[in-house]
Amino acid sequence: MKILSSAQIRACDEYTIRETRIRSLDLMERAANKCVEWIISSFSKDTLFVILCGGGNNGGDGFAIARLLHRRGFGVKAFLVKNNSLSKDCDYNYQQLLHINPDLVGSIEPGRYITDIPGDIVIIDAILGTGLSRPITGWLETFVQHVNALPNRKIAIDIPSGLAADTLPAEGDTIVNVSDTLSFQFFKRSFLHPESASYTGNVNILDIGLSQTFINEIHSQYTTITRQDITKIYRPRQRFAHKGTYGHAWIAGGHYGKMGAMVLSSIAALRAGAGLVTAHIPSCGYTILQTAVPEAMCTTSGEQAICDFSGWQQASAIAVGPGLGTDSETTDALGSFLESCNTPVIIDADALNIISLRPEFLARIPKGSILTPHPKEFSRLFGHNTNSMVQVDNARIQAMRYGLNIVLKGHHTAVIDSDGNCRYNMTGNAGMATGGSGDVLTGILAGLLAQGYSPRDAAIMGVYLHGLAGDLAASDKSQESLIASDIVEHLGEAYLSI
Repeated sequence: MKILSSAQIRACDEYTIRETRIRSLDLMERAANKCVEWIISSFSKDTLFVILCGGGNNGGDGFAIARLLHRRGFGVKAFLVKNNSLSKDCDYNYQQLLHINPDLVGSIEPGRYITDIPGDIVIIDAILGTGLSRPITGWLETFVQHVNALPNRKIAIDIPSGLAADTLPAEGDTIVNVSDTLSFQFFKRSFLHPESASYTGNVNILDIGLSQTFINEIHSQYTTITRQDITKIYRPRQRFAHKGTYGHAWIAGGHYGKMGAMVLSSIAALRAGAGLVTAHIPSCGYTILQTAVPEAMCTTSGEQAICDFSGWQQASAIAVGPGLGTDSETTDALGSFLESCNTPVIIDADALNIISLRPEFLARIPKGSILTPHPKEFSRLFGHNTNSMVQVDNARIQAMRYGLNIVLKGHHTAVIDSDGNCRYNMTGNAGMATGGSGDVLTGILAGLLAQGYSPRDAAIMGVYLHGLAGDLAASDKSQESLIASDIVEHLGEAYLSI
């Protein structure tokens, strides 16, 4: 699914109106109906609603929702939050509601606030929409702060008032905090970053029938990863295949006290479908690896830390980093390896930390490689960024600069290819914030790369499967008790869901 800017969304609205020869009012009515369908499915008939409406088209949505809820027998009252003049479509829906029953409409003048509202009433925020270009200030800022202080459940229409669609809020910005956001057709990019999570709550995307022609033709370098994307990438097993058909994943890592990372990566590579897996580890972990993962082969280098990266030449996929450590001998060995290797490599964890300490190694990374940093690892590699959206855009620059794929890990992991395209992953949950989860992802990526998936497709599919397996594990175990090996255990179920 494409992620469009607020300007592109407005253009899409206008194109839809011209193409289908409908009025902007008709499109507003369509959006309001979709919101009401969601509300009816989510609340009992005795729920009461207060809708706060601004003077723009977001307020017009709110007045239309109030009218449609009233027709369906819900108790509702809309308040015009007087901060500026009304748009044409907003005024029309305001007058329509007044005509039905003046008691359905109230107003809140500047300097006035909502007080003594029963806690069981649901507040719907339709004050400001995606046209916001600066933080809210003055009386409206104080008004929103009063609304946030109320214990009532709150729902935003299209976007929480005060939140921009294309940028992230600064510390101290005043924004309506809601439990649910009912947004139209597309994710706003700000919805996919942690700085906005406390404002948007659960984001629900409602299809309001905007022009598919426009959507297909408009360019965006930001998309979300969908199941349909994965089904296009996925390669089912061949009936007459053998283990050699699905490649050989060679994974190097491990250090005294950190051998579990290599156990998880090796099992994940096998579960992801690699025909053969070799774990290259220090000798202190030999018994551990051979006992925990009998299906994997094992080679050793060094006693407590790897001192030589040898044996990768015959592999069809190479990954380095899980539990590797940053010993000086390992650092030198990694530099030599990167200098001699000319095929894409998956680089994770301590391998990334070594490169951040030896920035000259960056230029040695083979083109097409997959880097899998979490935000702090990325900052150590490429410098500090003011927020997570700026960091993603920096990752796009670095991916294009070095010809890499960067998997910037987070709740909505950003998969960035060497052309600068950014795909936000929509699977996964907070239960996956546990030690070893990243090692499992490295193994999955290695398993996919071994089977012949391109680095870009392996990154997209690997991140999706990793998150989906985590969702299935959380459903089974709960987010709180989820551990990394649970993700591996549910990987087969994730495949069956494709």
